[in-house]
Amino acid sequence: MKYTSQAVAKPYFIFALVLLAGEILFGLLMGVQYIWGDFLFPLVPFNVLRMVHTNLLIVLLLFGFMGATYYLVPEEAERELWSPKLAILTFWIFAAAGVATILGYLFVPYAELTQLTFNNLLPTMGREFLEQPLPTKVGIVLVVVSYIFNTGMTVITGRKTVITTVLLTGLLGLAVFFLFAFYVPDNLIADKFFWWFTVHLWVEATWELILGAILAFVLIKVTGVDREHIDKWLYLIIAMTMVSGILGTGHHFFYMGAPEYWLWIGSISSAVEPLPFFLMILFAFTMARERKIEHKNKMALTWAKGTAVMGFLGAGVWGFFHTLAPVNMFTHGTQLTAAHGHLSFYGAYIMIVFTVISYAMPILRGRPYGNCEAAQKLELKSFWMMNIGMLGLTLALSAAGLVQIFDQRVGTELISFMESQESINGIYMIRLGFGLLVLTGLFTYFSSFFVKEPENA
Repeated sequence: MKYTSQAVAKPYFIFALVLLAGEILFGLLMGVQYIWGDFLFPLVPFNVLRMVHTNLLIVLLLFGFMGATYYLVPEEAERELWSPKLAILTFWIFAAAGVATILGYLFVPYAELTQLTFNNLLPTMGREFLEQPLPTKVGIVLVVVSYIFNTGMTVITGRKTVITTVLLTGLLGLAVFFLFAFYVPDNLIADKFFWWFTVHLWVEATWELILGAILAFVLIKVTGVDREHIDKWLYLIIAMTMVSGILGTGHHFFYMGAPEYWLWIGSISSAVEPLPFFLMILFAFTMARERKIEHKNKMALTWAKGTAVMGFLGAGVWGFFHTLAPVNMFTHGTQLTAAHGHLSFYGAYIMIVFTVISYAMPILRGRPYGNCEAAQKLELKSFWMMNIGMLGLTLALSAAGLVQIFDQRVGTELISFMESQESINGIYMIRLGFGLLVLTGLFTYFSSFFVKEPENA
């Protein structure tokens, strides 16, 4: 660890991993309810499980991004973090607000929660992914502003690099597009239109900049490739991301009352969206092939290459499966959407958090060359367990989505939604099994932290 202020990243990383375990657990409970609908009902109904599942995902990624930023920015800027105390204060405020919000979802009926949290003053609740009460949304804004200010002051007063420029651009976009969460038009079409300005432009635009910056930083550290070479790749990837990602918002405007030209804009630009992720594959594997050093932390490079591949499969391939307007008309809202969502979030964003933790956490624990060989072998097992589990889960959801399409939308003898759900009950059992494999892989990953280092290490 070059700078003592990098240590503030550690609690962010740990809490992100704890939230990930909770997120997977609630996902598994949902998987059980798909098979046995009365499970835990009415104690914890499906809509509450889903709300907690998706909100934990968003919060854990923010914690992961913040930890990654506080670790890499001092090294990139070649100076200590502007205010480590502010970073720690932000952590505790964000953690407390996040825990309180989740407890509110679990123990207070949502309609009552809206009244208790002043939703009548500024209605913002009730929208998917943005269910957070008004005080939580305000808290998120304050936390993100603090985060960007701390990062920006560190960069401005230190060395400027392409990585920090791309990262700060992504962070500013994250903050700006979240402001649409406070705008809820009375018109349902306008509501959905602006809602996607947060949800899509986070996931398929600004977050990709953050992903690219973190990936480039780790690759520089574990391959020793010249920074100028990596910077050229990063510029190319980010340019493709911005062009395709922003206009790609249009693939959410199909058949919702928006003008017909969005069918063309959304389809054409979305067809380009897999290209930045394909470039990430070329980027990661080219840097690995041209590396100038043999870093002892082999798992950090493994996670980096895995991020590129799984991100391309989830966000690129599975996204393209149903992003063209004539196809989306039949697939939208089926389990194919869930298949794409699960693999893309995991492949692009969960895995980049694993990547930076795998590189940074051993250093934060006094192991500058990575964990010992035994710990890395255990981590490699967890890598394959989680990746195989997510691929299996995605394939199961894809199969369920195809059955839904033929049962309800394009078949000659269409059946009801509940009849279709009953027909794919067996597929849901397979999906649940792969979900359990993912959770087992995560616990295996946790166990790698407790492998004792050899005394002569």
